[in-house]
Amino acid sequence: MSGIRTEEIMIATIARMLSGLSHVAVGAASPVPGSAALLARRLSGGALRVSLLGRVSNPTFTDGARELFDCAAQGRIDAFFLSGVQIDGQANINLVSIGDPDKPKARFPGSFGSAYLYFLVPRVILFRQDHSPRALVPKVDYVSAPGVSEPNVYRPGGPYALVTGRCVFDFDKDAGRFRLGSVHSGHTVEEIEKETGFDFEMPDGAVVPETEMPSREWIDLIRGPVGEEIRETYPDFASRMFGKA
Repeated sequence: MSGIRTEEIMIATIARMLSGLSHVAVGAASPVPGSAALLARRLSGGALRVSLLGRVSNPTFTDGARELFDCAAQGRIDAFFLSGVQIDGQANINLVSIGDPDKPKARFPGSFGSAYLYFLVPRVILFRQDHSPRALVPKVDYVSAPGVSEPNVYRPGGPYALVTGRCVFDFDKDAGRFRLGSVHSGHTVEEIEKETGFDFEMPDGAVVPETEMPSREWIDLIRGPVGEEIRETYPDFASRMFGKA
């Protein structure tokens, strides 16, 4: 099937990771995970509850982020999504600045509740379409939210996987590092090694699997009802991906 975009591969890949869950929350500036959650809800026949922060009509969170944090603290959210200007091999993310924090080369919106949710939500899926040594670094310049904690720290939540525009990394909690899970069609393991700034484990066996491509049915859902549903919250993304309304 031709013409499938990188974002659609990422949407389908993330949607598979949400199978069997009860409640998924999506934060701000997350159109790809938001689309994935809406796709997963349709595939579940409506059984999956999706809370999309920033939704205008029929908002799940009537009290905004404060209600999201309350739900997470009560153990009522199964999955959440985080990204960052930098992500390193221990799944630390940086949402604050590049360079020396006291004299940064660039500043960004900030951590908001990322560390709080990273500690509480059992399945945190990291995402970053830009897969380059600039984004995937050996060590982040500023830790907005840590991927791992000391053994004596109570932490029911943490990283589950990292989905990029080139591949999928699974997170090995025991080792505290990423393992290459699959490579998207059109990309190679050698390319992943070259374009990734941090070290990672290879999967067991000689062959790295290719990321499963979305079926025709899934593409029709993404470009049809899912695209229209995400348009209200992310109109620029929807227009770029699916055309004007």
